[in-house]
Amino acid sequence: MSIVRHEPSKIFSKVVEANGFVFTAGIVADDISQDIKGQTKQILAEIDRLLKIAGTDKTKVVSASIWVTDIRSRDAMNESWNAWTGGQNLPGRACVEAKLADPRMLVEIAVIAVK
Repeated sequence: MSIVRHEPSKIFSKVVEANGFVFTAGIVADDISQDIKGQTKQILAEIDRLLKIAGTDKTKVVSASIWVTDIRSRDAMNESWNAWTGGQNLPGRACVEAKLADPRMLVEIAVIAVK
């Protein structure tokens, strides 16, 4: 089995391909001054970019893990999520409240897709 790592840093790769699957790291927004809807929109655009690098797209996402700093903000996050998915090809998904690395980060998302 071959493993291909894209955009590695000192501690992780942003996206990894292995055995027909594509795994993203937990992705956070670049502009953390935005509200959770804006941060989610940024994250999903980055996930689109990463999936494209690995030769797949959001229609092939099979699992998503979402961490929000305040579970009460889930509905606002879901507005951006629903706009991104269009209600189509929905993955299995978990959404949990968690403390993130920077208190200005409101959401982090990681996905697994097939090629």
